[in-house]
Amino acid sequence: MCQIAVSIPDEVLYDTKMNVEDANNFVRKAVALGYYTQSGVSIGYCAQIAGMSEEDFIDYLGQNHISVFQFDNEEEFLKEMNNA
Repeated sequence: MCQIAVSIPDEVLYDTKMNVEDANNFVRKAVALGYYTQSGVSIGYCAQIAGMSEEDFIDYLGQNHISVFQFDNEEEFLKEMNNA
């Protein structure tokens, strides 16, 4: 697994009242969210990046108003709704 270091000014941690662990968790979730929304990386991999279970990551997506359901058009959406 690859590790990437991010430098965050101490002042930002102070202003946000985050400790190093909080900042690390924040960055991991932000990166996972970006990979999911911008690059189409799977929920499973993004959950690993975020350090969460898949269920918790899906909840996190919902908290950020991101749907796990993606439809190409309204007709496809309505068809799925009728089959549910």
